Amino acid sequence: MRLDPVDRHTAANLGLPPTLSVSIEGDIAVLKLQRVEKRNALDNVTVLGLQAFFLNPPTGVRAVVLDGEGEHFSAGLDLSATQELSSTDGVFHSRMWHESFRHIQFGKVPVISVLHGAVIGGGLELAASTHVRVAEASAFYALPEGQRGIFVGGGGSVRIPKLIGTARMMDMMLTGRVYNAEEGHTLGLSQYLVGPGEGMAKAMELAQKIAANAPMTNFAVMHALPRIADSSPEAGYMMEAMISSIAQADIEAKTRIKDFLEKRAGKVGKK
Repeated sequence: MRLDPVDRHTAANLGLPPTLSVSIEGDIAVLKLQRVEKRNALDNVTVLGLQAFFLNPPTGVRAVVLDGEGEHFSAGLDLSATQELSSTDGVFHSRMWHESFRHIQFGKVPVISVLHGAVIGGGLELAASTHVRVAEASAFYALPEGQRGIFVGGGGSVRIPKLIGTARMMDMMLTGRVYNAEEGHTLGLSQYLVGPGEGMAKAMELAQKIAANAPMTNFAVMHALPRIADSSPEAGYMMEAMISSIAQADIEAKTRIKDFLEKRAGKVGKK
């Protein structure tokens, strides 16, 4: 699998700091955290770089694979960035993370994350903002905020309980409990579990499938589905009806349905 690095001029135009790199293969971008010496801990520069990228992904990109260079996905917040923050500054710091990760969850393209090694604290919050998570056997999950005297600030208290439940998140934060890759997969922290070194290949396979979907359907899944799930049943039904009608009226949907009816598209079968 060959990935063509974006040249420095283009990377600069994307607002990428040296702590992030991007490679392009067709309509898929691979975005990597590049702080190996810090286990890809997230500082302000990196978080703002993520926001800049997802606000304006490269033209033609229809899916993004998010990875961490080296052995770890991300060990979370770079604590050196918070030592001198006042309470007010801390609020704005957290809100900056919220805004950056919102542009991942509710951005322009679906995001598949490759989880390996440490997926800790803010790294788990980052992973939770992606749409599909592929975990390698080396992945391990923790929320050590209780031991550090802090609280999650990157949207984890909203997103992570939806994956594993509030009680389990409380346990992780109160006791420092660590889940391995298999345990995390069983709980719902990942949708796919693969062997060592197999995460990128699986993520690219999934990204290619996702990129081949109708863009309107991908948009509806990313933007409407989570909001429907958070709505009352009656509001959810109405929103579903509206989104369904918009999607099926799209010209690409009509073309795809016609191809299926005229037997130019494959049927769903067993694996």
